[in-house]
Amino acid sequence: MAEIRGFKGLRYAETAGKLNELCCPPYDIISESERQDLLKQNQYNIIRLELPRSYKDGAENEDMESYKEAGKILRDWVNSGILADDGDESLYVYEFSFDFEGANYAAKGFVGLVKLEEFSKGIVLPHEETLSKAKTDRFNLMTATGANFSQIYSLYMDDDNAVLDTLHKATDGSPLSEFTDKDGVTHKLWRIDGVGGQATIAKIAELMKDKQVFIADGHHRYETALNYRNSVSDKSEIGTSAYVPMMLVNMENPGLIVLPTHRIVRDLPGFDYSEIIAKSGEYFDITEGLSREESVSQSAAACKNGKKAFVLYVGGKYTLMTLKDIAVMDSLLPNEDISLRQLDVSVLHSLVLERLLGIDKANMAAQTNLTYIKLEEDAIAAVDNGTANCAFLLNGTKVGEIKDVALAGGKMPQKSTYFYPKLTTGLVMNRIFAEQ
Repeated sequence: MAEIRGFKGLRYAETAGKLNELCCPPYDIISESERQDLLKQNQYNIIRLELPRSYKDGAENEDMESYKEAGKILRDWVNSGILADDGDESLYVYEFSFDFEGANYAAKGFVGLVKLEEFSKGIVLPHEETLSKAKTDRFNLMTATGANFSQIYSLYMDDDNAVLDTLHKATDGSPLSEFTDKDGVTHKLWRIDGVGGQATIAKIAELMKDKQVFIADGHHRYETALNYRNSVSDKSEIGTSAYVPMMLVNMENPGLIVLPTHRIVRDLPGFDYSEIIAKSGEYFDITEGLSREESVSQSAAACKNGKKAFVLYVGGKYTLMTLKDIAVMDSLLPNEDISLRQLDVSVLHSLVLERLLGIDKANMAAQTNLTYIKLEEDAIAAVDNGTANCAFLLNGTKVGEIKDVALAGGKMPQKSTYFYPKLTTGLVMNRIFAEQ
């Protein structure tokens, strides 16, 4: 089902500097101040290509000149030897290791090109809705640069670990690249190439032929790649535009951790905590007077016991909301699969945000009164400093739930999952048109 092939990876030359000064986190989690810090580290940081300045200026209209400038910088860096293509088509083994809540984790996968397929074919499966503005931004960048600077993070099912066993055998030696980022995550990269490597690449491609690919992180980039492919399909030479780079990891890998993305509600007319609690009592068991630690702990315990729960934070108060009867979701989402109806985030969006607070789907998509926040402390701070009316602190979605929703053809609300850690950007890249 999934078609995999190698590519001539574009990588930094040693003269560019240290990798920990050249790579960066995914563009969509970088603030302008963080962007400036990355540029101060090294003038060749990949952020200059992945996130041209105008994207984070706060301007309502993207400046096309900034995208064009990114294309010029890419060509300059290639011509000057800052970036160089590997000579042969290769697959790249990528491993990240990290500490989380007192334990050490690691996940190993491979980076290769995956043939672009419409979601309707059931070969590449999404699990989240996307936002149109982000796709326009990424399309403009791809058009101006003819390159992919980052990989889409995807999962596959492999019960006998045949692919991972093959990757282990291909990574006996020292990694080609290795560095530890500011968050303590160590990134390692090996290259599968040469005569023996081509046989390994062919084996991996063969093993992946019967597998579906589940997008974990990168829905906007995948849909953008589809649009880009369609925009150049009438050309006689389309380079690798029919493919997109992915980092592929076995879904059963114990190193996979999914964190929640919390929600804050802001600028909502007539917001009233007491009124929300009164309305919620019909559907939720309400526990007030808890500390932050107590509320978050009890919410996590409810999740482990199969219940749907989250924490509402307003003005120093932490309130645990535990759904009384999941059957209420049948009437709210009658046309959706049970796997989607029974997610915590679906309960929050459909029952609380939409029905009780009156924030409809269009409002959520436009982020008019709703903002998605990664860190719990940032969500709380937004309420404390008056930026937000309230915050909802969620539990993380399970990998198995993501698989079930994707297989059923469903899509979770935007920003329902946060795979940790994020893949680094800049370790290996792909030039769609190598002659540019």
